[in-house]
Amino acid sequence: MSKILFLTTAHRYDDDRIFYHQAKALQDQGHQVKISSLSSEFQGIAGGIQIESCSVLDKNTEEKKAVFRKIIDEFQPDCIICSEPLAVISTRKIRKSKKVSVIYDITEWYPSMRMVEHFKFPFNAVHAVKFFLIQLYAGFLSTHYIFGEDTKKFPLAYFFPFKKSMVLPYYPDDIYIHRNRKKPETNKITLGYTGQFSEEKGIGNFFAAVDRVRKKRPELEVCVLLIGGARKEKDRTYFAELVSKYQFEHMTIRKSASFETFTEAYADADICFDLRALNFENHHCLPIKIFYYAASAKPVIYTDLKAIRLHLDVSKFGYLVNPQDAEAIAGLVLDYIDNPDLYALHAQNARREYDTKYNWNAIRQSFVNFVRNSTVPG
Repeated sequence: MSKILFLTTAHRYDDDRIFYHQAKALQDQGHQVKISSLSSEFQGIAGGIQIESCSVLDKNTEEKKAVFRKIIDEFQPDCIICSEPLAVISTRKIRKSKKVSVIYDITEWYPSMRMVEHFKFPFNAVHAVKFFLIQLYAGFLSTHYIFGEDTKKFPLAYFFPFKKSMVLPYYPDDIYIHRNRKKPETNKITLGYTGQFSEEKGIGNFFAAVDRVRKKRPELEVCVLLIGGARKEKDRTYFAELVSKYQFEHMTIRKSASFETFTEAYADADICFDLRALNFENHHCLPIKIFYYAASAKPVIYTDLKAIRLHLDVSKFGYLVNPQDAEAIAGLVLDYIDNPDLYALHAQNARREYDTKYNWNAIRQSFVNFVRNSTVPG
């Protein structure tokens, strides 16, 4: 069996995709698996998987590459799965001395808007080009690609079409799904939002929609369930202003849940929302929690993104909307209350779609086979 090493800068060692899905699937097949992250601190064994991670994101590029190179030299892997360009670039040395496959698992749009938001024009454009070239270089060094979704194939699949690749969606493993199919009450509804409390992620659009529901149906008890938090100071200020502006009577705010308890944390929600802004980057990024909501039998109301339309048919268990059209969104929410049979149908369809199309067990073996075949000489 092969020795497989995961390298990531931005993700924690216990990231749901890396640790709970990919690493565990490979370990179950008898491979020796190790994970190294530069954004979390842990040394030891977790679930039978070796972890050697340290929080060094504040270090310079050379120091971070040195950490990865040391781990690579000591572990001597047969296959390295990298989540970011820096991780890929750190594999250059071992590839000169050993035939090792380097799989670049592309799950983020690169360069992302947040990478250049601190620069003013024209420096933001200059840095965007620089990061784009770094991405191409990482693509050149890689031997194989895994794309989290079809919309992430650009540019690497077009610049290096001869390299073997696969699309590996973010489907959940059923062992992490808490089922709680709801039946909305006639005089009460709970609307759920999980993730970052930021303008870009759509918390303002969500609050505006909730407010319209409240005003259109004053006698209805509208409960708001928020799970997550604001990461940046500007987001904390923005969220505080929203809370002050709307002053919802029935609002529950909970901290981000662990991955194992995530679906249980939002179990009380009748409808789950994601009303992130419409922009180029978001159009090409598939919000992965939609699969967890479907697995939990939750109807959804989501921003009408190209990536969503390309990958699944939301009309069977929810709606795609203009995130800024609070009036229309409120109408959809009230339609669920006025038509309980529609809600029941969408809840049932959500779980059925997950069972038949969007579950990890359906794609687990194809991932394992892809990694195994990548280590075969030639």
